[in-house]
Amino acid sequence: MSNPTDSFFAALGRRGHEPLVEEATGTVRFDLDYDRGVDRWFLVLDRGDLRVSRNEDRDADCTVRGSRASFDRVVRGESHIYAAWVRNELRAEGDIRLARLVQRLMPGPPGAHHPRDFARRRRRPS
Repeated sequence: MSNPTDSFFAALGRRGHEPLVEEATGTVRFDLDYDRGVDRWFLVLDRGDLRVSRNEDRDADCTVRGSRASFDRVVRGESHIYAAWVRNELRAEGDIRLARLVQRLMPGPPGAHHPRDFARRRRRPS
């Protein structure tokens, strides 16, 4: 994979089923600008089942637009997607509920641990 966005969507497509978005049904298109054009990614959410394709220029329930550089920072965990929306680096149009659910699929900051792992370590006797 040549960039963090490509790697993110490739990994997302391999997940198959994601319990964090089981209540979601819809489509999200990502239009990400870069110096040579626009990367397009299409995400189908079907009650937790995920399908990812590339370069589909078709209508979606929600469209996320912005620069690929900003999205790269989000998928590397250097920025949070919500902060990118607040700074207007990324914009969502259409069914905003789907954009909010996509937040659940984003990685955390580098070195972050799941809260349950932290709780398990704290309960272990020394």
